[in-house]
Amino acid sequence: MQNIYIIADTHLGHENIIKYCNRPFKTVEEMDYTIIDNWNNIVDKNDVVYHLGDFALTTKEKIVNYAEQLNGHIILIRGNHERSSIKFYEEECGFEVIRTKYWTLAINNDGKLNKYVFSHKPTEVPEDIINIHGHIHNYPLDSKFDSDTHICVSVEMTDYKPIKLL
Repeated sequence: MQNIYIIADTHLGHENIIKYCNRPFKTVEEMDYTIIDNWNNIVDKNDVVYHLGDFALTTKEKIVNYAEQLNGHIILIRGNHERSSIKFYEEECGFEVIRTKYWTLAINNDGKLNKYVFSHKPTEVPEDIINIHGHIHNYPLDSKFDSDTHICVSVEMTDYKPIKLL
């Protein structure tokens, strides 16, 4: 069975993110290894992972190397650190790229239909829709957003691993 996972703000290769977000790693290599290992211990090669932006901040060669190490079909919603072209992410990294937002429906375990919008940054949504986002890392959600309908999946909030949606 194919599972669906979500994650945001891995920032692979980005040394300064360790201090910016108080990540519990001594080096960028330790951070990268932990995130990749956590990912591959959860995600199977046939699973789907929605990455909600800020995948890596490093050279193109290293970004491709990170992508090649990860299990699953990765659907990337571009964040503010995806500075390369869509063509690069699709052709060189093997990702499927969505420019800004993705709307979807999902049936949860008790049979209830949930409506989601995946985005990099928190976004305004109608009352009956859940916004799953990244961008804010481990900082508080802006008070203009409802915390009951906005879920942050930045790695600082998910123990540095993807979380299962379905």
